[in-house]
Amino acid sequence: MELKRIIEGLIFAAESPLAEEKLVQLLPEHAPEDVSAALRALEGDFGTGRGIVLRRVAGGWQLRTAPELAPQVARVRNQTLKLSRAALETLASVAYRQPLTRAQIEDIRGVDCGNLLRALVKRKLLKIAGRKEVPGRPPLYATTKTFLEVFDLDDLGHLPSLAEGESLASPFTGTARPRA
Repeated sequence: MELKRIIEGLIFAAESPLAEEKLVQLLPEHAPEDVSAALRALEGDFGTGRGIVLRRVAGGWQLRTAPELAPQVARVRNQTLKLSRAALETLASVAYRQPLTRAQIEDIRGVDCGNLLRALVKRKLLKIAGRKEVPGRPPLYATTKTFLEVFDLDDLGHLPSLAEGESLASPFTGTARPRA
């Protein structure tokens, strides 16, 4: 059976992005360099003019709908994650400067964020990544793998620079579309 076809099926069946290392583990009968080459070939196959693309997201590979089809896909999918401007500001603060305590986030934003932080943790966009070694040991907040998936990022290094972000009119409309 053709390796590209097997990898495509594995990625399609996976519930979350599938790391190349995991694919190598799942396919011990194939050399790691063959798995890597097949992934690159698949990426090219899904590259242009298709409704589905193969993307590196959250440290793994995932099949997603082509980004330009988001408005049409939204018509049949009711998984739109609505985020307020305050939630987006909080996520951006944490993404660019993590890990942060609640007090640090509130200093950046200038408003109380307790309820918002709890909601973002509940939605699995933020996590408690430890505790700061100061009196009271406040929790430190960091982004999650779900955050990377929702915002279509392979890793935090793919965030736009702060200068790029300021030059964009508004990269967010208040709605994030997971896997679209």
